[in-house]
Amino acid sequence: MRGLSVARPNPCWRSPVSVDAAPSLRRALRIVGVGIRRQPRWFAFAVAGSTVYGVMTVMTAWAIGKVTREQVQPAVEAGHATSAQLWTTFAWVAGVVLLNVVGVVIRRVAAGYTMFNVAAHYRREVTRQYLRLPLSWHHRHPSGQLLSNANADVEATWNVFAPLPMAIGVVVMLVAGIVQMVLVDPVMAVIGLTVFPLLFLANMVFQRAMSPRIARAQQLRAEVSEVAHESFEAALVVKAMGREEQEAERFEEVTRRLQAANVEVGRTRGTFDPVIEAIPTLGTLAVLAVGTYQVSRGALEPAAVVQVAYLISVLAFPVRALGWVLGEMPRTVVGWDRVDAVLKARGALEFGETSLPADDAAHAALTGVDYSYDVVDEQGDESPFQAIHDVTIDLPAGATVALVGPTGSGKTTLTNLSLRLVDPDGGAVRIDDVDLREVRRGGIPEVASLVPQQTFMFDDSVRGNITLGGDFSDDEVWGALATAQATGFVTELGDSLGTHVGERGASLSGGQRQRIALARAIIRAPRLLVLDDATSAVDPAVEQAILAGLRKATSGTTVLVVAYRMSTITLADEIVYVEGGRVLDHGSHDELLARCEGYARLVTAYAREAAERAAVEADEEGVTV
Repeated sequence: MRGLSVARPNPCWRSPVSVDAAPSLRRALRIVGVGIRRQPRWFAFAVAGSTVYGVMTVMTAWAIGKVTREQVQPAVEAGHATSAQLWTTFAWVAGVVLLNVVGVVIRRVAAGYTMFNVAAHYRREVTRQYLRLPLSWHHRHPSGQLLSNANADVEATWNVFAPLPMAIGVVVMLVAGIVQMVLVDPVMAVIGLTVFPLLFLANMVFQRAMSPRIARAQQLRAEVSEVAHESFEAALVVKAMGREEQEAERFEEVTRRLQAANVEVGRTRGTFDPVIEAIPTLGTLAVLAVGTYQVSRGALEPAAVVQVAYLISVLAFPVRALGWVLGEMPRTVVGWDRVDAVLKARGALEFGETSLPADDAAHAALTGVDYSYDVVDEQGDESPFQAIHDVTIDLPAGATVALVGPTGSGKTTLTNLSLRLVDPDGGAVRIDDVDLREVRRGGIPEVASLVPQQTFMFDDSVRGNITLGGDFSDDEVWGALATAQATGFVTELGDSLGTHVGERGASLSGGQRQRIALARAIIRAPRLLVLDDATSAVDPAVEQAILAGLRKATSGTTVLVVAYRMSTITLADEIVYVEGGRVLDHGSHDELLARCEGYARLVTAYAREAAERAAVEADEEGVTV
């Protein structure tokens, strides 16, 4: 709505996710369960591969113990090794390692498929939800935040599937390893087993310290995305107003906060990593010390010591995978909460099953319509602002109706309501006596088109920006361009219809963009055409030609046009004057000029200003003479 100051989201806006409380492990496991149900087959493959990896890792220690006892020790005692002993040693170790590698490959490939497939599904779900939600919801959420939800937050939620299968394999590995150590030597097994509780304890303390820090870093990533996206979107304003330094400072401030949060995460990790690395090393040294003593007493074979020491060394690192999973859990919960907030958002437009007629001009009507925006104050609190009050407008079939009013009177809001971009809080909007809430999905765009006041161009060709993927011939495209008075400049472009216009139509002027947007609407032969100040960037002579061409080309179209210029207003069959969100009067130009003071004051403002200026200049010339 023009002039309505709907506050943009406060820069201190936060998602409903708390970054202070450590997310619970139980909640994280429930979220992981959602992902497993989404990709059960690939996850099962990943767990199977990880199980093979875990069992074969333990079997590697068994194989080393076996070849040490049966091949290496006899060779050492004999002073030489036979080729049979060498080949036997190689066969046992190579066979176990090969199976281990197969398990690793299956685990990694299947885990990757699980993670990326689940993430892709939820990216699509978030995007579909964005498309379902009305403009009123999008007005309350910054676009940078929405980009973060669909990208960084989805990734943060499901990255846990990278280490999770390995962690499950580690559990299998631990069980098999503990059984093997007990069978080899119970005393060394007890010493070795103290390593794993200490590792788990260190990891639990580590995760408790990391959880709030990781959650805060994730929130700050979203804020950096918001600021960056807003700066990119406002590049023209920033450059034109010389605000580069201020924008750089604003971006620097939020990135420094993210930097500090990431440094805090790194500092915490750096504190715990040496401890976690030292525990298995100390355990291995303890086992070697006790084992050497047992060997010296003749109570144990050297192969048994080698086997247990190797088990501890190879099991210690995979146990870290459990820490990696625990490290991802806070990100999983925070990311899911932010994604789930979008998926559970209310306000999606509900559709019926009715189809609108496809022929002849539409009869449209707004009856007793009310509409309010949610505005945000500096503290981030929302409150409703009623923009439209009990508005009733009738658009007879085939008529051109001009919507006139001062800035902030509700004209753009009424155009959005007329095409059901938003639903009214009260009253109804109908086309051919059908309430738009009863129309099937996609039914309204089939019969109605909008040319908004802010023209958007895709980074595509001129043809692509007009057809938007529709099945239209070049003759139809040129016909629409002719009506929009755009044939001349399009012909002069380097590749004519195939010319790429750049991001947001950067290579075109404002008037050229508006005319392509008009052609985009005209080519669809709409039964209802809504023009929201769609010719404001073209000069009056071109505007006259466009409006005359529209009137001729759209004889089977009802036109609602938001108008400021007298040339546009006088072409309308009826004029509706709105002020303060209410319809104050309607009728012909002459009728409103005679009886509506607000209308007369608005449409004659330019003429009165010119007359006053001329009078002042005449007085100044008289004084000079």
